[in-house]
Amino acid sequence: MVLKFANGPDFAAAEAVGAFFAQNTSATRISSFFLFGSAVPFGVFAVTTVSWLRFLKVRAAGVNIAFFGGLTATFALILSALSGWIVSLPDIAASAPLAKVVYFFSFLSGGVAYTVGFRLLAAGVSVTSYFTRLFPLWLVVLGMIVAVAGECSSLSLVAYPANFFIPITRYLGFVWMLLVAVKLTRNRRPEQMQSTMPLP
Repeated sequence: MVLKFANGPDFAAAEAVGAFFAQNTSATRISSFFLFGSAVPFGVFAVTTVSWLRFLKVRAAGVNIAFFGGLTATFALILSALSGWIVSLPDIAASAPLAKVVYFFSFLSGGVAYTVGFRLLAAGVSVTSYFTRLFPLWLVVLGMIVAVAGECSSLSLVAYPANFFIPITRYLGFVWMLLVAVKLTRNRRPEQMQSTMPLP
C-alpha cells in the first residue's frame, strides 16, 4: 500500500493521501486485515525456528539475536496493519495531515522496521547454522544476502533510493524462509549432531 511518489521522498501531498484513503476505505481495511494475518504465521515461523535450533542443542548468541529479530519484524507488521486500518476511518482520512502521519507510520513499520527485524532473524539463523553445520553453505549465503539487504534498507531513513532494498528483503526473504523450514524439518536429532558440533 504505497502511494505514487508525486513529490519525491515526500510521497504524495497530504490532501492526496487523505483523498486516497477516503475513496478506498474497504480496500484499505481488507489490505490491513491480510497484513495483520501475515504477521501471525511469520511470528510462528520465527519462534519455531529458534525453538528448533535450541532443540538441536545449538548454544550461541545468534539464536537469541534471531529470536529478537523475529519478534521485532512480527510486531512491525502488526503495527503497520493496525495503523493502516486506522487511516481508513472516515474521521482520520478527512484530516489530510493526520492521514499522512498515520500512513507514514504504517509504511515505515511495514517497511524499514520489518526488514531490519528480518535482517536480525536471517543473520542470527544463518551465522549460527554455519558454525554448527546445520545448513549447506549456499543457504547460509542466501540468508546473509537477505540480512545485508535488510541492513541496507535502514539507509532509506536518510537516503530515499535505499527503499529499493525493502522489496528485495521481503521477497528474497520469503524464499529463504521456505528453504529454512524445509531444511530444519529434515535435519538431524541432537544426539546425531554431537560428532559434528565444534568443541567449545
